[in-house]
Amino acid sequence: MNSERLRVSEKLKGRIAQASALALVVAGTAAIAAPVVHRANLTAARTDVFAVVQQAAGLAAEFPTPQAERLVWEGVDIDGDGQADFANPTGQDTRKVDAYGFGEFGASRDGGSRRHEGVDFIADAGQKIVSPISGYVTKIGYAYAGDSNLKFVEITNPALHYAARVFYIDPTVVVGQTVALGHAIGTHRTLETKYPGGMTDHVHLEIIDKRGRRIDATQVIEARYEVVGRARG
Repeated sequence: MNSERLRVSEKLKGRIAQASALALVVAGTAAIAAPVVHRANLTAARTDVFAVVQQAAGLAAEFPTPQAERLVWEGVDIDGDGQADFANPTGQDTRKVDAYGFGEFGASRDGGSRRHEGVDFIADAGQKIVSPISGYVTKIGYAYAGDSNLKFVEITNPALHYAARVFYIDPTVVVGQTVALGHAIGTHRTLETKYPGGMTDHVHLEIIDKRGRRIDATQVIEARYEVVGRARG
């Protein structure tokens, strides 16, 4: 969609530039060489200008200026009560490719010997991280053995039979504490020291289903674009 809009925009610019050039020719001819230029030539030139302007206007009407959009995330409703049961812990987009690889579920790790078991959501160092699921805190642990700087929080929802683990945060909750969907559970701890040279700061989110399997978080936290300023229904 963006590339199509770009092509249309460039085409429209070309039409307008063409019309402007013709307009200058007509104006210059009329002002400087009016005594020696036949009226039929001026009329033809004016007709060309009007035709190009009309074409540009038609093109602009067919492809209006794109409106500003923003990415929003919505959790799915799996228990049928009409309310979302999941949330994006950072509110930001997923981590794309960087110096250390891709951040999507199933991406290759360790030269293909294993697969990425979560989804990485971009985060800013120190930003508030919210709970991706309601429930209670069942575990707080270390993301890497021997590294006390990077922790994870595990939240379990016994009613939904789902659990979530959020990595790379400084927790503000404790084991046994009840947390609500979308409420703060800590702040993001930067990965710059652990992964220098180009890893995008993020939290790693694992969603665990009733069978104990890790699933793609974007299956239960879906992205869409909405026009900025449009009221959400």
